[in-house]
Amino acid sequence: MANKPQVTIFTDGACSGNPGPGGWGALLRFGKNEREFSGAAEETTNNRMELTAAVMAFRALKEPCQVEIYTDSEYLKKGITDWINNWKKLGWRRGSPGKTKPLANADLWKELDQAIFDHQVSWHWVRGHAGHTENERVDFLAVSAMKNR
Repeated sequence: MANKPQVTIFTDGACSGNPGPGGWGALLRFGKNEREFSGAAEETTNNRMELTAAVMAFRALKEPCQVEIYTDSEYLKKGITDWINNWKKLGWRRGSPGKTKPLANADLWKELDQAIFDHQVSWHWVRGHAGHTENERVDFLAVSAMKNR
């Protein structure tokens, strides 16, 4: 693990209405190098944009890495760290055995699960709109992508 490149990722999603037009932003930091990117969707939800930001950030990694990822989405952080194993056991559904319901955004949760597979990942939650420099930056990227779609 020590020989894996160390990458820090910051992600955010935005939506005007829920559902409505949305955007996502990501910032990847590798040493002194940074890469920013973003995208948008016409009809989406904030949670889908949060997930998309994380998926796209991991897709940008070219080799297995040690990753510290920061998000202001409790849905994303709790989903990937606390809830995902149960969803997988239930066939990508939520609830309890015998009483399951469809899992919202199952397509993106599956994609994120695959995207992180080769990486050593530590997930961190930060309070949104609280002056965290990188979180403010990815929020700007997400909102700009949404407005300029």
